[in-house]
Amino acid sequence: MAKQEATVLILDDDKDILFSMEVFLKRHFSKVLTTTNPKELVTMLNKTVLHLVVMDMNFRAGDQSGKEGLYWLKLIKERSQETMVVLMTAYANVDLAVESLKKGAFDFVLKPWDNDKLLATLQKGLSMVRSNTQQSKLQSLSKNGLLPQEHVLGKSQPFKEVLHLVEKVADTQANVLLLGENGTGKYVIAKMLHQNSARKDNIFVHVDLGSLNENLFESELFGHAKGAFTDAKEDSLGRFELADEGTLFLDEIGNLPLHLQSKLLTVLQTKKVVRLGESKERTVNVRIICATNMDLHLMVAEQRFRQDLLYRINTMEIVLPALRERTGDVALLAHHFLEKNKRKYQKGRLQFSMEALNAMKKYHWPGNIRELEHIVERAVILSEENEIQESDLRFGPAVTPKETVKNLNLEATEKHLIQLALKKHTGNVSKAAKELGITRAALYRRMEKHNL
Repeated sequence: MAKQEATVLILDDDKDILFSMEVFLKRHFSKVLTTTNPKELVTMLNKTVLHLVVMDMNFRAGDQSGKEGLYWLKLIKERSQETMVVLMTAYANVDLAVESLKKGAFDFVLKPWDNDKLLATLQKGLSMVRSNTQQSKLQSLSKNGLLPQEHVLGKSQPFKEVLHLVEKVADTQANVLLLGENGTGKYVIAKMLHQNSARKDNIFVHVDLGSLNENLFESELFGHAKGAFTDAKEDSLGRFELADEGTLFLDEIGNLPLHLQSKLLTVLQTKKVVRLGESKERTVNVRIICATNMDLHLMVAEQRFRQDLLYRINTMEIVLPALRERTGDVALLAHHFLEKNKRKYQKGRLQFSMEALNAMKKYHWPGNIRELEHIVERAVILSEENEIQESDLRFGPAVTPKETVKNLNLEATEKHLIQLALKKHTGNVSKAAKELGITRAALYRRMEKHNL
């Protein structure tokens, strides 16, 4: 697996922790630095661009207050606002976690950490770093005053219609439902809505409902009290409380089972949450943005999605067009990704040939903008000349006659596609899920449904 281009700093006074985390992260990131002394932060920030910092909150023996961590967090954000900081501690403290997030930390993890969860957190942080960096470089504002963001570029009519709706609804309290295929930029539009609203100075909380374990749904969204279940050793607030006065983005809401939809609906109606293991109601002031690539209206007709929940979440509905519906923006986006990767891979003179541009305009882009970004980056890496040729693009393989779906039954088609994806990736569930455009947890649920 290719390493991601990023500089990660691990800061902890325990050398064993530094060593074990360094060994793990070096497999995934191009440059990993370590230090036991937080006073070296100033020098490091002056010498290099730190994309991610994983930092302990306590550096003195017996100190569990986390005050040192908050101090150094403040210093990092003052000197390098774009650096994403993930704080870690061996002592769970809800108030401390909330305070660290409000002061600019990207996330808060407990020791001992889970490698997969830590990696996922850092990858999300890196994605946000790149998005924020690009945003700061775009100086011109559009006519309607909206702040442009990475991947939200285009002059085509379908895109202008999306921007027009975003302009209308951004600075309201209306709940918004974002619809569109995978890779069309639903997350970025959700951020755009938040950053152009009256809540922009408060927190934006993203929840991937497709990867959320059903058994942890209530705990994750509504919080839990100490002793509510076996591992509940401390009180914990949920994502609704964390997003209080801010925006809560519920991604992949179409994957939410019916019995959990009713619980979510209750909170949206009452604007109150009850932590698992408690009876006390807590009022929350949260703006809801939801997203899915599924047809919720069809799911309502098939009784797989609650109609009253749909009414609650789609005060305003925005449909993001597929890239094949905005072909006029393909060249614009391709050049944007080219410039980004020319800097990344130090290929400053690289350009597209006319044949390459024409091929991209004709391609159907099943993976949308996300696929375009990956293909351009791969072309930059592979290109040996100063011009990217059509052969450098390496579009995804066309479906062969043997893979043609003959049965149009929805359930049978879904099963067939899952089997094809698993076969293509030799049983690797993570890669198959990525190919299908769903989360690994969502794929496992579908595999169980089809007895695969």
